Amino acid sequence: MNEVVGRDDLLFVTLDTLRYDVAQELAAAGRIPNLARHLPGGAWQRRHAPGSFTYASHQAMFAGFLPTPAVPGPHPRLFAARFAGSETTAGRTWVFDTPDLVSGLAAAGYRTVCVGGVGFFNRQGPLGSVLPGMFQESHWEPEFGVASPTSFASQVGRVEEIVAGLPREQRLFLFVNVPSLHQPNWFHLEGATRAAGDSRATHAAALEYVDRHIGRLFAAAASRRRCFTIVCSDHGTTYGDDGYTGHRLGHEAVWTVPYAHFFLDPPPGTPGVRPEAAV
Repeated sequence: MNEVVGRDDLLFVTLDTLRYDVAQELAAAGRIPNLARHLPGGAWQRRHAPGSFTYASHQAMFAGFLPTPAVPGPHPRLFAARFAGSETTAGRTWVFDTPDLVSGLAAAGYRTVCVGGVGFFNRQGPLGSVLPGMFQESHWEPEFGVASPTSFASQVGRVEEIVAGLPREQRLFLFVNVPSLHQPNWFHLEGATRAAGDSRATHAAALEYVDRHIGRLFAAAASRRRCFTIVCSDHGTTYGDDGYTGHRLGHEAVWTVPYAHFFLDPPPGTPGVRPEAAV
């Protein structure tokens, strides 16, 4: 990451509330082709979330504690605050001297931009202002929220506007919180009703909806230079599993999340990009 930071743009996408088992099933069945083509080996990595709900998990991730591989460690981190005694800071870790990754990247010359989704990013009150307040620039509209059937498509449209307005030489750290998997999600499945509510099937349909639009997000993020990209869930959720419904609880379906990181290459002929940098 010490070579990546300062050279490439950075994109961090949280597919809020996405369950690992649903994500993996859809990737294996060919139902999320636009995501799957970027997953190493075509599959998600199984990881453990740093929190059981949005606020806690994002506070940890913005401090450099991304979801941890679900196998015995230790697991060196991509990013870490300078902290005496850290056992997961390694030679390849990008170390920052600020309280959080967002301000660390700002100090390194990045424009930090948040496009919010769920309520913890809506700036409609003090609590909903904490996470987006870490960024130099934040965006949220009702059309981006959990109740909007077109939330992600609307977010992508805003991202395209943001990227188009940046000077080409300006490095970008773009964070997008995707709300489509979060309840309510029943409206993403044809034939589902509000009265019947959300289910594992509507959750899967919401991921298919996201997949239909994520190619535009990736294209915008890599339109200027190579972009290091992280896509993961912040936590899962339950739909009657062992009697549980929802999240902010200690169930396997909540703690286990899908994760991937990869590079997005700029289009051939992008000004200022050496041919070898796009390989």
